[in-house]
Amino acid sequence: MGKLEGKVAVITGGARGQGASHARTFVKEGAKVVFTDILVEEGEALAKELGENVKFMKHDVTKADDWHRVIDETETAFGPIDILVNNAGVVVTKNFDDLSEEEYRKVIDINQVSIFLGMKTVLPSMKKTGNGSIINISSINGLRGSAGNVAYDSSKFAVRGMTKSAALEFAEYGIRVNSVHPGVIQTPMIEVEGTEKLVEKLVATIPMQRKGQSEEVSKLILYLASEDSSYSTGAEFVIDGGVTASN
Repeated sequence: MGKLEGKVAVITGGARGQGASHARTFVKEGAKVVFTDILVEEGEALAKELGENVKFMKHDVTKADDWHRVIDETETAFGPIDILVNNAGVVVTKNFDDLSEEEYRKVIDINQVSIFLGMKTVLPSMKKTGNGSIINISSINGLRGSAGNVAYDSSKFAVRGMTKSAALEFAEYGIRVNSVHPGVIQTPMIEVEGTEKLVEKLVATIPMQRKGQSEEVSKLILYLASEDSSYSTGAEFVIDGGVTASN
């Protein structure tokens, strides 16, 4: 029997990268999964690959109405939700002088506001299970600052704070809330043309001297989604190859 047998999970940003890896892992471990994204073609292809216990939905995570639709349709398809992985995110790397207000707000809406909306909207469904797990994907940039990343860093620090507040409020309902802080992970987000030298520079600072793999992050997400982490809430789980060890 898989570690998530009988569980119902929602994963945002699930069409590719880490989100797709999490969806594959959850299905393998017995969960019924709804994953969402704005990348429709990739999302539909992944859903077809993963089979009948999976449903893909197009989803703008910054819109409350979209969140209500996702939660309602998940309950209709599979039942009350046990697990929420708030994985959707973007990065805009620009200095203060070059970053527009519009760009800043876009990052905050996708990386921060979406997590508030997700936790708020899923709460009534999770209360029905009495044993939920919410996993919010932050970053090592939510633990320390970095030049040229004011929007991203701001959003990821906020995720860390929201996680702790929610953990305190949701504990009475048997719902755990934790944040995950990846370092440099091999995903499409870091494979953008023109970033090769920056990525190489970042990898040189990693004590383990390599990028992490999505599957490695998925193993941590699985731990937090399952009963293996039944006494962990309001905590920060770092997966960065040792980058923050000296901070």
